[in-house]
Amino acid sequence: MALKEVLRIVTAVIGVVAAAELGIAAYFYRRTMIRGNAKTDRTIKMAGTDWNQHMPFIQARKEAMLSENHSDEWIISSDGLRLHATWFPQGECKKIVICFHGYTSQGMKDYLGLSGYYLKNGYSMLLVDERAHGESEGKYIGFGCLDRIDALKWINWVLRKCGEDVEILLHGTSMGGATVLMMSSLELPAQVKGIVSDCAFTSPKEVFSHVLKSMYHLPAFPVMNISNFLNKRFAGYGLDECNAAREVKKAKVPILFIHGSGDTFVPYSMCETMYENCASSKKKLIIEGAAHAECYYKDTDAYENALTEFIGGL
Repeated sequence: MALKEVLRIVTAVIGVVAAAELGIAAYFYRRTMIRGNAKTDRTIKMAGTDWNQHMPFIQARKEAMLSENHSDEWIISSDGLRLHATWFPQGECKKIVICFHGYTSQGMKDYLGLSGYYLKNGYSMLLVDERAHGESEGKYIGFGCLDRIDALKWINWVLRKCGEDVEILLHGTSMGGATVLMMSSLELPAQVKGIVSDCAFTSPKEVFSHVLKSMYHLPAFPVMNISNFLNKRFAGYGLDECNAAREVKKAKVPILFIHGSGDTFVPYSMCETMYENCASSKKKLIIEGAAHAECYYKDTDAYENALTEFIGGL
């Protein structure tokens, strides 16, 4: 076979492979980063947590929570999106926890269980729907990188609503945990006393690289590189632009890190990395055998005791 023919075949093969890789990356990007394509049931399946065993407890907490006075609240993001949260005021509203949910979820779903702890202890709760989730507007999911800026506006909303003589706690689960950790390096108002991060990932790039390898048996390159390019172009941020493991190196408020040793969706090693990197006062709770976002339900007493100890030390 002539060299010219060999080069033609090799070029054609490379072209086919490149087109296939581009197609896989575009498909992955559409499924994970765009509202409507990122499905809650698929996320639950990928996370692998058996929620059926906890439903009686969750349902009881839901009924108690919904019996409390609550209202829908709205702000406008810096890029013009109408963002939603549910407000549960308690007493004079001097202690407030702002809660941030996980990927493809919403505030009123992820904090049904924990409402029993916070409301019982006199905390007003603001349950945020992050952009492109719940009742909030938005096409592209922020993965903490954009949400941390939105969160500053929710803090300001609390200060306008309740006055400056308040104590604010930030609590995030999964993507919400990444959001609050990414906030830890920002200049937060003095009223923000602490951060609770439950099963947070370091960055969207790193968690989806893990998912590609562990669940789809695909290498991160070139899928994540192409996805990163697409996200910068359409959503306006890079998938490793905000990395919680880097941001906590500049943390200015105390942080409680929580993770389950049985988490296969967001590996426990990410928690260890962020804990080691954290520059501020820190505590850690590891729940043995807990799957993704299951820690509170796997060992409620340990979780609540850790919260009480952490809050008491702020």
